[in-house]
Amino acid sequence: MNTCAPDPGWLPFCAQPSRPRFRLPPGAVDAHCHVFGPGERFPYAPERRYTPADAPKEKLWALRDRLGFERNVIVQATCHGRDNRALVDALRDAGGRARGVATVAADVGDAELRALHAAGVRGLRFSFVRRLTETPAPATLPAVAARIRPLGWHLVVYFEAPDLPELYELLAGLPVPVIIDHMGRPDVTQPADGPAFALFRRLLREHAQVWSKVGCPERLSASGPPGYDDVVPFARSIVAEFPDRVLWGTDWPHPNMTTHMPDDGALVDWIPRIAPTAELQRKLLVDNPLRLYWPELER
Repeated sequence: MNTCAPDPGWLPFCAQPSRPRFRLPPGAVDAHCHVFGPGERFPYAPERRYTPADAPKEKLWALRDRLGFERNVIVQATCHGRDNRALVDALRDAGGRARGVATVAADVGDAELRALHAAGVRGLRFSFVRRLTETPAPATLPAVAARIRPLGWHLVVYFEAPDLPELYELLAGLPVPVIIDHMGRPDVTQPADGPAFALFRRLLREHAQVWSKVGCPERLSASGPPGYDDVVPFARSIVAEFPDRVLWGTDWPHPNMTTHMPDDGALVDWIPRIAPTAELQRKLLVDNPLRLYWPELER
């Protein structure tokens, strides 16, 4: 995988997304998105499991403005490995309107952590999705959490639902906020109030440092667009029960999508289905991400 050409079968991200009908609250944050490359300037990691299409910062800023967001949280993706240069470059270009979640080695030095913090990084991501990356040793996370706690950072953890029983005690015991990507990728063909999703709800209910992202219906849905109806009960239940610990993001540019590419404007219009009141929308899109990433701007 030495070429920068994207993997065959991938769909390009939507170049002209619709303008959302839903009016985002002032200060809204797209709290989960990525930048990829461009590969000629920021090469993809040699050990990567996939090669994406380039999705540079300029395209992300254009999407932000078209959809009506004020800020972005850019999450390091596995295709860039532990090389955070594309992420840092975007943060420095954002004029304070973006924060980042990086990926680092377990033995990362304090100087690198301080440099990332100065650039706008506020968290570290660990992926346990085996098809995307080599997964970390679970014992890595408590040691890293202790290192980043003085910085006020958090951990972002990506896993799939069958992995939660094995990871439960680890996540429950971490001494920093833990943000779980995509609701732990539940099986949405099962009932949202059934036993398969109960363990995830229990994790949030019993451990106040655990948060959940509730976006990416296009990645979780079995029924598909336009409404992603099968994902709505899962996300809506999490938003209703844990309104102060949820985040939402576009997941632009939607890597690894091979069946359909979502319209990002339509994804924004999905938000009122899972956060039906103005209060819930403000918490999801403004208050919660500000508390994690821009605490100096909290209102």
